[in-house]
Amino acid sequence: MTNYQQLFERFNSLTILVIGDVMIDAYMWGKVDRISPEAPVPVLTSTKREHRFGGAANVALNVQALGATPILCSVIGNDDKADIFHQLLQNNQLTDKGILSDSSRITTTKTRIISGTQHLLRIDEEVTKPLHEQLQERFFAHIANVISNDKIDAIIFEDYDKGAITPSIISRVVELAKSKNIPTLVDPKKRNFMSYHGVTLFKPNFKELSEGLKMEVDKKNYDAIFEAAREINRQLGARYTMTTLSERGVLITDGEVYAAIPAEIRNIADVSGAGDTVISVASLCLALGLAPKEIAAISNLAGGLGCETVGVVPVNKKQLLEECLKKL
Repeated sequence: MTNYQQLFERFNSLTILVIGDVMIDAYMWGKVDRISPEAPVPVLTSTKREHRFGGAANVALNVQALGATPILCSVIGNDDKADIFHQLLQNNQLTDKGILSDSSRITTTKTRIISGTQHLLRIDEEVTKPLHEQLQERFFAHIANVISNDKIDAIIFEDYDKGAITPSIISRVVELAKSKNIPTLVDPKKRNFMSYHGVTLFKPNFKELSEGLKMEVDKKNYDAIFEAAREINRQLGARYTMTTLSERGVLITDGEVYAAIPAEIRNIADVSGAGDTVISVASLCLALGLAPKEIAAISNLAGGLGCETVGVVPVNKKQLLEECLKKL
């Protein structure tokens, strides 16, 4: 029997490197009470603005909420939004040692315009092309420097297809991690899906699994999902593939056998951010050497808890511990 109280205390000793695409989620709230005389569009009288972490930065917040120390590694621009990003790091007591600025990029920002509860518009400011070769060299050297100067217990690749993660970065970081016995985890997206060779744990959702393999997979059939996940293990040489299945729970496999963990019945308020919670919890459990079925079970509970809260909110460590003690 796992001593969950002790396990959750051990989270506090871990340092997790989060490599990926960071972004700012910006919000502008206001009130619409007239139509513009210039065009048939609503006029928003702005009453409030807010900036929050998005993308890989949200994974760092989840790792931090669990008691561990996250180090974010990403490339942002040399722009006014970069100043906001660094301020968010300070506000959340996160180090900037892994952040690289470069004038060839812009700091990804997604601005949502909201009137009351009505989402009117989203404006995306981003560059999504991969880092150019010289910048890739700088970024890898930057990552390698962090790994050599800090005791890293696990590395998460948090890929949003915004260009910070490239096949070259992946292969070199995985090779370096293997040389230091550091487990690697991946939350993949489409562009680099089949580039994560040799990682420890590959975590697609069901849609990413079927689209990445270009296979029709029956979501109601765990055996069929296992066959698809086993193909991922074979092609990538991953030790584990853990597929999140929303209302069907989680399936994890080492390529030989699988464990399917059904989802808990919950009052679902918002599924956004659940994947970030799952990969964060999985990284800590993997770093502490838990068995795959237990990694999946704890991660599944965490993802479910995240869906009960509106908005992208980091996991509640105390609440997750209570769930583990009650249900596992």
